[in-house]
Amino acid sequence: MLANSKGFERPKKIIISGGGTGGHLFPAVAIAEEFKIRNFQHSILFVGAIGKMEMNLIPKSGFKIKGLWIDGFHRKSFWRNLLLPLKVLISLWQSFVILEKFKPHVVIGTGGYASFPILKVAQWLNKPTVIQEQNALIGMTNKYLWTKAHKIFVAFDFKDIPAAKTKPINLGIPLRNKIHTNPPDRREVLKSLGLHSNKNVLLVLGGSLGAKAINEIIEKELGFIKKLNFQIIWQCGQLYAHQYTKYDHAAIKVMPFILDISRVYSLADIIICRAGASTIAELACVGKPTIFVPSPNVADNHQYHNAIWLQNHDAAILIEEKELSIKFKRVLGDLVGNLKWQKTLESNFKSFARPQATKEIVDEIQKDVL
Repeated sequence: MLANSKGFERPKKIIISGGGTGGHLFPAVAIAEEFKIRNFQHSILFVGAIGKMEMNLIPKSGFKIKGLWIDGFHRKSFWRNLLLPLKVLISLWQSFVILEKFKPHVVIGTGGYASFPILKVAQWLNKPTVIQEQNALIGMTNKYLWTKAHKIFVAFDFKDIPAAKTKPINLGIPLRNKIHTNPPDRREVLKSLGLHSNKNVLLVLGGSLGAKAINEIIEKELGFIKKLNFQIIWQCGQLYAHQYTKYDHAAIKVMPFILDISRVYSLADIIICRAGASTIAELACVGKPTIFVPSPNVADNHQYHNAIWLQNHDAAILIEEKELSIKFKRVLGDLVGNLKWQKTLESNFKSFARPQATKEIVDEIQKDVL
């Protein structure tokens, strides 16, 4: 690590690209924040896809972002792919212009199609590139970039991995500091939400937009959940708020989106959610019994592979969306009635927690790349 006379590393120019979903975006933000903690003079530029969530969220996190005219491959729509070759060519040119103007010391990609053009052009220009793969199945974008990357970080131990110039290092998924530091007082958070301290809490999460199947099963089985003596914190998603906020009352807190998720993690006794990699990494630090309902609509079925990997290690429970109506009551009832099973899931899940992942990843980048 290069340092100045005051003991801090010299300021560097860093490009970070990742987005389309929170699973790619939040690890990217965590890495950027860690670099800034170490030296506020580091110049960090995000590169994302025009019209996607990162273009709105990154500026709110205090960082600059450039947008590329790029899109992913649409498996269900031939017509939406007609402009894709043109978008790829233009985004490659845009990436070249960004790289020539910004002149980064390193380009870091956390997945998502926006990271492909900027990292690929960086590799053509022989600039150092770093990949961080969150999922149990390597994403398509990272597969294309894998062989030329100077540093590769993963969160799962892969059996079959592509050949590369460097050996992947398993350090976990970068996490924002507030997820694993200074957990809030449970009683105070319960009181602020108007919930009782003598009842269990079921936390239901479906992502920022919402998960239709999860919302439907919770609505259908509200009576059953109440019989199990649960209070519910239910993030129904912005797309479904008009359907489900009518259920909000003393024992059921229905919210379109939960901004400070670390507060409600501390309340949960059991969690039902999707199986995105960043969600898994956060929940491993929390260590609560979790039922994963993977989204079947993500690229390469990543969420299923994430969840089945954890279930095979007796660290979580997997219910596929197509089986939700059949298995939900039985699985939840069995879990509530088996404290030993809950403790086993908690312990095994928490064994995969990597709260220092962000710091260790940045340490490695500074040691071997910058």
